[in-house]
Amino acid sequence: MLQRALGSGWGILIPGSIIAALGFADLSAETWRGLIVVGLLLTSSMIWHHKLRHYVLLPSCVALIGGMMLIMLNMKLLG
Repeated sequence: MLQRALGSGWGILIPGSIIAALGFADLSAETWRGLIVVGLLLTSSMIWHHKLRHYVLLPSCVALIGGMMLIMLNMKLLG
């Protein structure tokens, strides 16, 4: 039951809310890069695990939204 729920919008809302909360923490660019790397490594390892495969959207969305936050941080620093 939880697998189907995380496959839909919850798989984006949960990581999005976590990243939004981290956005207010004023993290450095290196921390955001580390978060992206961890999300990508977790995604690649979860693909091969037969039970965790259903939750692969969670770390991949953390990496994606973390990348968007890093882009916004770089634009804010440049502008």
